[in-house]
Amino acid sequence: MPVTAWLDDIGKPAWIALTIVSFIVFWPLGLVVLGFLIGSGRMGCWGHQRSGERWQRRMERMQQRMQEGAARWCGPRSRAGWAAGPSSGNWAFDEYRSETLRRLEEEQREFTEYLERLRRAKDKAEFDQFMAEMRRRSEGGGPMPQPQG
Repeated sequence: MPVTAWLDDIGKPAWIALTIVSFIVFWPLGLVVLGFLIGSGRMGCWGHQRSGERWQRRMERMQQRMQEGAARWCGPRSRAGWAAGPSSGNWAFDEYRSETLRRLEEEQREFTEYLERLRRAKDKAEFDQFMAEMRRRSEGGGPMPQPQG
């Protein structure tokens, strides 16, 4: 796992500590770290829209780590889902395990689709609100709104 992803998982305190230590050790290195933090938006208070993206990336990394861990325990993942993996020696349990994993994968797919529908509905509502404001402004002859931020 890259160092930046690891520090992102820990959060802002880790980035602040890294910046302070790099200034103490070699001040030009501290400037480089500080420039990276500001340029990437990791420390900015104004990046509220990007915080959702960062949360999504964090969740995707966590999901990937969980899948890698499950692959170690249950065997590699095949195209149709989890491979049979090592047999427990109990046919009923193996059947139960494969059915449970199939059901969980289906629930995960449905939840991902649900999140996508929520994002689309939010985007549509924001766009409709923007268009309604623009119509009101053009009908009233008032000045155009200035973007904030």
